[in-house]
Amino acid sequence: MRNKNLIIALTVIVTALCFFYISFTFVARGVEKDAVDAATTADGKVDIQKKQAYMDSIYNEPVYNFLGAKYTYKEVKSLELALGLDLQGGMHVVLEVSPVEILQAMAGSNAESADFKKAIELAKEKQRNSQGTFQQAFFDSYRSIAGANNLSKIFANATNKGKIDIRSTDKDVEKVINEEIDLSVERSFNILRNRIDKFGAIQPNIQRIRGTGRILVELPGVENPQRVRNLLQGTAKLEFMEVYQIYEIAEKTNRINDYLINLAEEKKTSSASDTSVAVTTTDNSSLLVTNSADKDAATVKADTSAAAKDTSKVSDFYRLIQAQGGLIYKTTDTSIINKILALDRVKSIIGNDLRFVWDRKANVVDGDVGYIELVPVKVGRDGKAALAGDVITNVGYGLSSDGKGYEVSMQMSPAGAKSWRKITKAASQEQNKRRIAIVLDNSVYSAPTVQVEIPNGSSSISGNFTLDESKDLANILKAGKLPAPVRIVEEVIVGPTLGQEAIMDGLVSMFAGIAIVILLLIMYYSKGGMVANIALVFNIIFTLGFLASLNSVLTLPGIAGIVLTIGMSVDANVLIMERIKEELANGKSLLTAIELGYDKAFSSIFDSNLTTILTGVILFFLGEGPVKGFATTLVLGVLCSFFTAVYITKLILLWMAKNKSDNAISFDTFISKNAFKNLNFDFISKRKIAYVFSSAILIIGLVLTIIQGGLNLGVDFKGGRSYIVEFKNPVVASDLRDGLNDYFEGNGTEVKTYGSDSKVKITTSYLVEDESADADKKVEAALVKGAENYAKNSEFKILSSSKVGATVADDIKNASWKAMLASLIGIFLYIFLRFKKWQLSLGGVVALFHDTLVVLAIFAILRVFNIDFEIDQVIVAALLTIIGFSINDTVVIFDRVREFDKESSKLDMASMLNASINSTLSRTIMTTVIVLVSVLILFIFGGETLRGFSFALLIGVVFGSYSTIFIAVPMLLDLRSKAEKEADDKILAGK
Repeated sequence: MRNKNLIIALTVIVTALCFFYISFTFVARGVEKDAVDAATTADGKVDIQKKQAYMDSIYNEPVYNFLGAKYTYKEVKSLELALGLDLQGGMHVVLEVSPVEILQAMAGSNAESADFKKAIELAKEKQRNSQGTFQQAFFDSYRSIAGANNLSKIFANATNKGKIDIRSTDKDVEKVINEEIDLSVERSFNILRNRIDKFGAIQPNIQRIRGTGRILVELPGVENPQRVRNLLQGTAKLEFMEVYQIYEIAEKTNRINDYLINLAEEKKTSSASDTSVAVTTTDNSSLLVTNSADKDAATVKADTSAAAKDTSKVSDFYRLIQAQGGLIYKTTDTSIINKILALDRVKSIIGNDLRFVWDRKANVVDGDVGYIELVPVKVGRDGKAALAGDVITNVGYGLSSDGKGYEVSMQMSPAGAKSWRKITKAASQEQNKRRIAIVLDNSVYSAPTVQVEIPNGSSSISGNFTLDESKDLANILKAGKLPAPVRIVEEVIVGPTLGQEAIMDGLVSMFAGIAIVILLLIMYYSKGGMVANIALVFNIIFTLGFLASLNSVLTLPGIAGIVLTIGMSVDANVLIMERIKEELANGKSLLTAIELGYDKAFSSIFDSNLTTILTGVILFFLGEGPVKGFATTLVLGVLCSFFTAVYITKLILLWMAKNKSDNAISFDTFISKNAFKNLNFDFISKRKIAYVFSSAILIIGLVLTIIQGGLNLGVDFKGGRSYIVEFKNPVVASDLRDGLNDYFEGNGTEVKTYGSDSKVKITTSYLVEDESADADKKVEAALVKGAENYAKNSEFKILSSSKVGATVADDIKNASWKAMLASLIGIFLYIFLRFKKWQLSLGGVVALFHDTLVVLAIFAILRVFNIDFEIDQVIVAALLTIIGFSINDTVVIFDRVREFDKESSKLDMASMLNASINSTLSRTIMTTVIVLVSVLILFIFGGETLRGFSFALLIGVVFGSYSTIFIAVPMLLDLRSKAEKEADDKILAGK
């Protein structure tokens, strides 16, 4: 064997490196176990804070000594094989940088024009059903309203001076806007990355999704999703604003009250939206006011104004408040006040110098009744605050001066300190000392009364913060202001309990698959099977080692990829063993048979592996999330299996055979000795029966899909929210769905048992078009109320949740179909270039289409029997894997067809095709059985998450082998040229 020493050296080096990188995972797990032990209390519970404190204490301490090189825990964590969110819990978020605010900022005062506003609204409508960018939808909408080359009239202003002028064409304007939005996304990405770096999550992942205005964030192990949402969505717009004294705005508030009263009197019987806000009544006998200096809650007498005395002259704007020392409302009344403040007439009364801003937190008194202050702040005529947050140069956090909580301290620049001194001096010298509100993202964090001027530019934000809240606020301010708001368009939260279940399911399926494959190989190929098993072990070590060295993340679909490559990698060994057995049967010596077996199998192995890799690469670049993780392990597994099967096994077999008899290595057992000998089945003559059978399945599936209203798309593809909920007692899915319908306002809701009769998956399209944080809370609250009402005496908990916006769902769906189409085109071109026959390419691709559609058809048929699998990203990964497996089998037989075509001119095409299928039938059956066993193990032990994935593979593997034999190869006969038909006629006549 040529290059024997090189292969040995390479194997030793790669194995050592793989063990080196894998070792970091074991060290990290050991440290985490020590942390758990140190934090376990006497009653057996783990104190999370103590656990985190332990890990923080050793974060920069050496914990691993490898040949004299010392690695800290931080370095160990960065080098370990990280687990995905589905295996350890955590949060996956896709954020979208809002282009609306960027367009409004670039338009300046023109953003108030009717045409601009109408174009924005039209663009929002178009975006829901379009894969283009929002700004492109806006450009098209504006042109439909104002005509071509009018964008410059909106965007030629001081903000864009030097970039856009009145002579700029639409194309010029579009280019500038696209560049500005792209820069805003890049700035947002950098700011968010800085925030996350300081958040404290271990091995966070943040990526910009190219071609979109979206940013992917993954935070393993986080247990407070709301804290993460606040961290990511806070724009960090900091403002210092003077607070009006109540008497200073009395004239405006009285006018608002009068307007609402008059409106109510004019339209007492009307249900118009303007009057709907002025009908609620509440008790006004005792109202809460917050002390303006220390914000302690206190109860004071009702307002003594004329309006308050005569209740018939009081609107909700007065009825709900105490206008003595502060504007204080019950938290339940804030939505009413917001509606009042949003009325056009009310906004005109308020004017440009006043803004109402809610306090960040409510005070809770009288049991659980909350009260919150509406703070009236001063703004300049340009809408700006007295002092902007960009003057802040340094931010810190720590205990507050009274020791009752935490606060955030800030230091200003010299120019900012000068302005701050002037502002605080004026506020402190007024007869009624004025308050200064510190406003962040349009919420008042604190509004202290200024007692004396502050000369050194120092200030602090207090507000009964927890340590985490003060830390996060400081980090947000340090990272800086986002150029535009971001919104969460996709969110997945996996609880640690579900993650632990996934780990066990994945490990059990992986080890069970390995054990059965090892046993099957030994039972069928004897010592040859043992050598194949050695290659299998090397393959697993190499795959895990490369994943670790590349800082890849191991997900549950990734484990599925490993299980699958275990089965598929055996294919190369089976091809080689069968070829060696053929040469031995032809009377060749053992050494010669081994050499010839590897030489003849090489082209088939190369072609079949390359087509699988092609599928995996397409899946990696066009897929997202779990699909990408699956593709990574699939490609790495196939590459490793090629090296181990083609080179390592050959090295071992030649070493075993050298200087020994031809019987030194056996490739048969009593089971396989006479199996598949002298086969001569006439598969080709049965092709038309197969055509009819396949057509029947596809037609039935198509009809049922139409009757069922289309494919059963998962949240990935249609948008919505999904929750996995575990109850203490068993639940009936259909009854729970009926119980939830009222709370979800009759919107589409599915409830399915998830692994056990006490665990369910709830999917709803309720508020699917609303991607705001408020909508998330509203949907979850509806879920909780519905579940509580259904299971009155049963505890339950939400193990995981996911949200996919409608626009994102369309993007994912289109990307998935593009991935499938791209893989089919790539395979067609490769087979054509490799075999030089378009008939083979077409036959192969038709068979692949067949396999994909059969899976979808059987899914539709199973829905008739209430067996329901959702079509999501993971199912698309399964379909692409089926394509890869099926083309493997097809390429092997095509390779044998090419071989027979070169060697024999005495066979007509039908006989040659039958001979090709029969001669490779042992390989086809063995590979199919081994892959089927691996996938069956995955189906049984892989857990509910992979149930649909593994079932799709079970169908695909069976029909993949079937389509190769009865569709792909026979089509070569049906598509033969006129000359080939005439040649066949002559051969048949000669017989």
